[in-house]
Amino acid sequence: MQLPRPEVDDLRLIEKVVAERQNGRNRLYFAGIEDAWKRRAQQYLAAGGNPEVVKPWPDVAEQDVKTRYLTLYNSPDDDAVQKAVLEKLRERTLQLCPACGEDGTPNTLDHYLPKDDYPEFSILAANLFPMCDICQGHKGTDTLDDMGRRLFLHPYFDQLLNQQVMQLKMGLPFASPKSMTLEAHDDLCPTLKPVVSRHLENLQLESRYNHYFRDEHVRLLGNVTDIREAELDVTQQLVLFRNNARRKSINSWGHIFYDAVLRNNALMNFLALTPLPLLSAS
Repeated sequence: MQLPRPEVDDLRLIEKVVAERQNGRNRLYFAGIEDAWKRRAQQYLAAGGNPEVVKPWPDVAEQDVKTRYLTLYNSPDDDAVQKAVLEKLRERTLQLCPACGEDGTPNTLDHYLPKDDYPEFSILAANLFPMCDICQGHKGTDTLDDMGRRLFLHPYFDQLLNQQVMQLKMGLPFASPKSMTLEAHDDLCPTLKPVVSRHLENLQLESRYNHYFRDEHVRLLGNVTDIREAELDVTQQLVLFRNNARRKSINSWGHIFYDAVLRNNALMNFLALTPLPLLSAS
């Protein structure tokens, strides 16, 4: 899902951090690097964090230099300007992971461009967003594939996340599909579809959520049985289920599932007209 950009002026944040360093042992370093650091931040913002454009900065490659930036993130002083920014970003307000759509409050603050390779962006608000532990484990420090193409969507900058970017396709038999595949949506433009495909593949979303879709299919059969027994319209009721899920996110797992059901005319005919299998009470 797309997230609103944090209400933080990252360039001003850098200025304040440098000013606070002027009584410390690294005051000369930060005073001398301020303009270059701000230019790096401007490049990040202009490119939307795209690692195809924003390459690692050789000026911060040495470990002792890198540590100066990482300390700002890992061990901020209680009154440090960046600490308040980090605490705000860590507030547990989301109810699903913006990287995968899983229900639940994300526990991790992820660096879109990893802080070990891009330490100068370790406190950049535009580079930090909530993510579930499983997604962060799969994402790790990877940014590009072997062909130099970015692997992951950015929840602040990728406008396509306002639309449905994933679709589920269910195989036969409809009573218990043998295959369920998750892929980039057919309606995506050709330039964006490969990015979504790489995001899905590298976060292993299809294998992670196959069990969810299968369980949801079992619940679907039970719900439709109840709908038919109540002599309600199956399509209308499933549209309500889909729309309710969409209120959370158009790429939430509930919306993806019910959108797939409603798009499948043969499956809808099966649900509306065919005797459904009896489900175990367990």
